[in-house]
Amino acid sequence: MLNGLSVDVEDWFQVGAFEKVIDRADWDGIDRRVERNCDAILQMFGDAGVKATFFTLGWVAERHPAMMRRIAGAGHEIASHGWDHARVFTLGEAAFAQDIDRARKVLEDTSGSAVTGYRAPSFSIDVRTPWAHRVLAEQGYAYSSSVAPIVHDHYGWREAPRFAFRPVAGADLIEIPVTTAEVAGRRMAAGGGGFFRLLPYGVSRWAIRQVNAREGRPAAFYFHPWEIDPAQPRMAHAPLRSRLRHYTNLSVMAGKLRRLLGDFQWGRMDDVAAREAARTA
Repeated sequence: MLNGLSVDVEDWFQVGAFEKVIDRADWDGIDRRVERNCDAILQMFGDAGVKATFFTLGWVAERHPAMMRRIAGAGHEIASHGWDHARVFTLGEAAFAQDIDRARKVLEDTSGSAVTGYRAPSFSIDVRTPWAHRVLAEQGYAYSSSVAPIVHDHYGWREAPRFAFRPVAGADLIEIPVTTAEVAGRRMAAGGGGFFRLLPYGVSRWAIRQVNAREGRPAAFYFHPWEIDPAQPRMAHAPLRSRLRHYTNLSVMAGKLRRLLGDFQWGRMDDVAAREAARTA
């Protein structure tokens, strides 16, 4: 079973947890750590012999073109994470179309590779954005991985399918939701991020095995470069919940990822999307 491995490439100060305490206008004056962290991830993936998808902010790509070329040169997929991590439901249809178009042009220019995949910041395609998938289809994207079919205080579309589906009638676009597992009739997050970092590794391993073996479907897993960086700055004035979510278990994340890479078969999201497209044809 080929599972989809992905990295949401944003820097530590661009996360949703800090959006109310760090102004976008101040970003260029903050120490950027994304390149050194991505280089460490490239080394990790190279050691494990796996390929992945790097869903990258256009803002980051514009400032780190050499990094983009290294990622693409190592055989990984470059995909879009939008321009500057604005959540889709805050943009509106016209602004969203401009955002993803702007990001795609910079990503393709800096990496030298075609961009056919998209992931919404904070999985912000949901019931509030019925137009978002149509805009992606109109711009020629092959797939999206922008839906979290769970209930969460920051995001979630509980009614969405758990596995790949075609969100726009008559279009080729495939949506691949981030992975969830069913436990006693309830849905739980099982696709990485804070869930993977905060809970024991065995929980994620069990969940992915259930999805692969019992349900016969691939997992879609993600994490962020800042999650392997315990030396990053601390935002002491951020809300306690935000600090707990962001900083807990940073020191163990890299080790857990290495175990994950060895326990399952991983590949690029575009390869998984192609297989899922054939399944849903």
